[in-house]
Amino acid sequence: MRFVPLLPADRPAASAPGRSLLEAALGGVVLLVTFAALRSVGLSGTFDRGTLLVLGATALVLALTRHRFPDAALLGLAILVGVLPSAAMLTAIVSYTTSRRVGRAWRRDLLLVTAALLPLLVSEVRLDYWQGGRWQYALAQGGVLAVVAVLIPGLVGTAAGQQDQLVGALRERTAAAERAKRSAESESRIQERSRIAAEMHDLVGHRLSLISLHAGGLELALDRQAPQLSGEAEQLRQASRDAMDELRQVLGVLGPLGRDTGTDALTDATGTRADILALVEESRAAGVPVSFDWQGEDLAEVRPQVRRAVNRVVREALTNVHRYALGAAVDVTVSQLPGSVEVVVVNGAPPVPPTVTTGLGSGRGLDGLRERVAVLGGRLTVGPVAGGGFEIRAILPTDPHPAGARADQATGDGPAPLILVPEAGGRLRRQLASTVSAALGLAGLGVILLLGLGLVQQTRPYDGPPPVSAVHTGMSRSQVTSVVGPDSTAVRSAAAGREPARPSGSTDCLYPYATRTTESDRLEVTRYCFKSDVLSEITSFTTPLAP
Repeated sequence: MRFVPLLPADRPAASAPGRSLLEAALGGVVLLVTFAALRSVGLSGTFDRGTLLVLGATALVLALTRHRFPDAALLGLAILVGVLPSAAMLTAIVSYTTSRRVGRAWRRDLLLVTAALLPLLVSEVRLDYWQGGRWQYALAQGGVLAVVAVLIPGLVGTAAGQQDQLVGALRERTAAAERAKRSAESESRIQERSRIAAEMHDLVGHRLSLISLHAGGLELALDRQAPQLSGEAEQLRQASRDAMDELRQVLGVLGPLGRDTGTDALTDATGTRADILALVEESRAAGVPVSFDWQGEDLAEVRPQVRRAVNRVVREALTNVHRYALGAAVDVTVSQLPGSVEVVVVNGAPPVPPTVTTGLGSGRGLDGLRERVAVLGGRLTVGPVAGGGFEIRAILPTDPHPAGARADQATGDGPAPLILVPEAGGRLRRQLASTVSAALGLAGLGVILLLGLGLVQQTRPYDGPPPVSAVHTGMSRSQVTSVVGPDSTAVRSAAAGREPARPSGSTDCLYPYATRTTESDRLEVTRYCFKSDVLSEITSFTTPLAP
C-alpha cells in the first residue's frame, strides 16, 4: 500500500500563511472525520468538549511543525495518539512524510521504533494507572495505535523515500549517459568533418596548385613573347595562391585535417563501380558472403564528394558486418536514380551471436555518416529489419546544394536536445491521482484502525466494574461506551427478568459484555442507565448463566 499525504507536500522552509491555513483546514477535516468514525463505535474517549478542543489544536500544531521539526512533530503526535486515538490519521501522515524525508537509515529506524513505543507506554499509563484498567487491554490498544498510526505509514514512507532516491540516481545516470552519448556524437561529427576537410584540401588544393603552376609557366612564357600580358598571368597566379590560403582558412572551421592513409586512401576513382566492387571483394575474401548489384550508370561523372560519400556508406556498413555480424549474408545495392544515388546495404542475422560485443556498438561511425550525408543534403536511415538483420540506406543528391545551404546541418555541436513538452492537463491529472491515492490510503488505514480498536474493545477493559475515575454519573452515553464497550445482546438477554428495577425516568440502559462469574456460577453484570443520554445510575448484580 502506498499513499500520498492529503496535506500539501513538505518543504524544508516554513510555509506561507496561506499554505499553513490550508494545511490546518485539511488537517482539521482529517481529525474531525477520524473522531466521528471512532465516536460512532464508541471509541472517541471520555474527554469533555474543552479537553478535546485543546488536544485537537495541539495535534494540528504538531502536524504543521513537521516542515521545520519533523522528528519532534512525529514524537509529539505519537505521545498524543496514546491519549487521543482520534489523532491517529494525523500521526500517520506525519509518520509517512517524516520517514520519506529522513535520509540515513539508522536514524529513520530509530525514530520509527521510538515513535511506535510511545503509544504503548502512554496507553498503559492512561488506562492502567490513571483509569484503573487492565494492562493487557492497554497494551493491545496501544499496539493497534502504534501499528496503524506509526509503523505502517512509516514503512510505506521509507519505501517511497528509497524509491525517490532510486529514481534520482537513475535520472543522474540517464543524464550522464546522454551527455556521454552527445560527446561521442560530437566527436564523431568532428572526425567526419576532418575527413571531409582533408578530402577537399587534397582535391581542390591539388587543382589550385596546378592552376598556380600553369599560371607561373604562362607568366614566364608571356614575359618573353607578350610582355604586355604578363601582368594578367601574374594576377592569375596570385589569385590561385590567395584561393589556396582562403581554402585552408575555411577548412580550418571544420577542425584539424585528419587524413586517410594506406589502402583506404581516397582517390578520384573512389565511389565508382570498380571501387565499390573492390570493397565487396575484400569482404568476400574475409569470408563474408556479399552479393553486389549496381543499377544504372557508373558514377564517374558525379561530383567527387558524392562518390566519396557512397564509398563511406558501403565501407562503414561492411565494417559493421565484420565486427558485429560476421558470417551473415550481405546485399549491397547502388542505384543511380534521376537526380540522386541510393545506397542500400542489408545484412541478415549472424549465424553465431557476437561474443565480445553486444548490440550495434557505439554508433560513432554511423554518426559520422549522418554528418557527411547531411552536409550533402541527403538522407540516411539505419535500423533493424525482420529476421534479426540490419539495414543502412542512404539517398544522396547527384547535384548537392552549395555548402552554405546546408550550414544549419553541418555546424553546431550536436542535435538539439530532446524537449519533452508536457501534455496539457498532465500535471493536474498527476495531482488528482496523488490526492485520490492519499484518500484511499488514509481510508484503508482508518478501516484498519476501526477494526483493530473494535476488536480490542470487545475484550474486558476492566477486571470488574470500572472505577469512579473512569465512569461516573453525568457522563454521556458515548463517553461511557468508549470505556466499557458497546451493548451486548447476550448479556441483556441474560439480565432480562432477573435484574433490579430500573430507576424512574431512565430512558435506556447499557449492558456491556461480561464474562466474570461468581463461585456459584452466576454471571456478574454491571448495568448503566441513562436519562436523556446522561448516565444516571450504575448498578451491579448477578444472574444465572442458564435459565
